[in-house]
Amino acid sequence: QVQLVESGGGLAQPGGSLRLSCAASGRSFSTYAMAWVRQAPGKEREFVAAISMSGGSTYYVDSVKGRFTISRDNAKNTVYLQMNSLKPEDTAVYYCAALKWATAQDMRNRASYDSWGQGTQVTVSS
Repeated sequence: QVQLVESGGGLAQPGGSLRLSCAASGRSFSTYAMAWVRQAPGKEREFVAAISMSGGSTYYVDSVKGRFTISRDNAKNTVYLQMNSLKPEDTAVYYCAALKWATAQDMRNRASYDSWGQGTQVTVSS
């Protein structure tokens, strides 16, 4: 398994932006599909976005389409989540997750991922 460390969370105003980063340890980062999953207080974890091993395919939950962008830099073993036009309902702990040799179907299912970071808090409030 790969070790994951998220950073970049914090407080943002509605309409503002934040960029999350997730650094992965170890080799073979390019063999892992990567995802961002969030959990709001009192709610279940929710799939947010995923990106394929090469970065050629991305998937988003409908509520963030057009506002969030997932990307990766395999040379830096890092995946990013650019969050624009933030809304109060985006407030949650955001987790980075990884799955080796993931299929397209696996990528869109948060339960498929078997490596997780510790999470970073994102709060959207005025």
